[in-house]
Amino acid sequence: MKFLNDIRNLDRNNVGGWPQSVKVFFTVLLFALVMLIGWYTYVSGQQDTLATLASKEESLKQEFASKQAKSVNLEALQQQLDEMQDMLRQLLRQLPSKTEMPELLVDISQTALSAGIETELFQPGPETAKDFYAEKPITLRMTGTYHQFGTFISGVASLPRVVILTLHDVSLTPKTPTKPGTPWDGQLILQGTVKTYRYLDDEESTAPGKVAGNTTAGGRK
Repeated sequence: MKFLNDIRNLDRNNVGGWPQSVKVFFTVLLFALVMLIGWYTYVSGQQDTLATLASKEESLKQEFASKQAKSVNLEALQQQLDEMQDMLRQLLRQLPSKTEMPELLVDISQTALSAGIETELFQPGPETAKDFYAEKPITLRMTGTYHQFGTFISGVASLPRVVILTLHDVSLTPKTPTKPGTPWDGQLILQGTVKTYRYLDDEESTAPGKVAGNTTAGGRK
């Protein structure tokens, strides 16, 4: 009770005359206030940093676990990749080689002739090297019937080497417009550009720039 009475009777203009117990009380109170402000401004910020670091630690643990799982399977994945690359090489080897390309172009042209197709233009262009293969465009203009073109495609498919022909800007139109009442003779004109492909040999694949040779065959005009 005496301490409470001392606080009630304090003279704000005479702090030095306050009782010793009151001075100790307010000193402790001021110290606690300073500590509270210090915790709020410093310790609270440190706790936020700690929470951020803890979150980052958890993320790094997950990343480590993911990479560790991949490293465990790395050998098996590498083996699968090697097997897939071997399969790709075997498939590419079924395409014509550089030395076979001129003869192959002649075979394609002769196949069209054997099917009864009239070849007005068969002009191979320069090769373009890709990652594992080279593509060769052929500008052509041929005249024949649906049946003859079907025979030609079947003949190309039966050649000893795998022959891939892709069409680019190719049109198939009647040779002569028919008049009303006039029977159509069935003749069609196939013209445009087709591309055929060959594999790059080891020397070409490892050469800087992978420049393929400009292999050409005698064009028929």
